[in-house]
Amino acid sequence: MKHHSPRFLEIVAAAKRRVRELGVADVDAMLRRRERFHLIDVREESEWARGHLPRARHVSKGIIERDIETKFPDPDAPLVLYCGGGFRSALAAENLQRMGYRNVRSMDGGWRGWLAAGLPTVTPGRRSRRDAAKPRRRLR
Repeated sequence: MKHHSPRFLEIVAAAKRRVRELGVADVDAMLRRRERFHLIDVREESEWARGHLPRARHVSKGIIERDIETKFPDPDAPLVLYCGGGFRSALAAENLQRMGYRNVRSMDGGWRGWLAAGLPTVTPGRRSRRDAAKPRRRLR
C-alpha cells in the first residue's frame, strides 16, 4: 500500500464524507445489468494504458474539471469515477459536485480492489480477461 501524507488523508476523508461511494461489487453488478451510466477512470494516462475497467472512459483527475462539461454536458448524468484505490476519485467526485453534477459516485477500492476481486479488465491492444477465457472464432 502506498504511503500517503496525513494532510492528504485528511482531505480525502473529508471528500469521502461528502460524496456517495459504491463498492467494487456494486459497480460490477451495474455493468452486468447493463445499467446506463458513465464509468470514468481518473487515473493517469500511464495507469490507463496498463489496463482499465470494461466500458470505462479515461478522463484523468488532472483535467476532469476542465473537460467534464464537454464530454458529459448533462449535470444529471450518472457518473461513476474510479482511480487506483478510491482516493483520487473521491476528490474528483467532490469537485464535480461543486460544479453542479448531481449524480456522481466514487468507486471505493478502485482499480486495486477490482483486480483483487478477480473481475474482468481491458488492456489496450489486448483481449479482456473475460474475453481471453472464450475461444476465438476463426474466420475462413
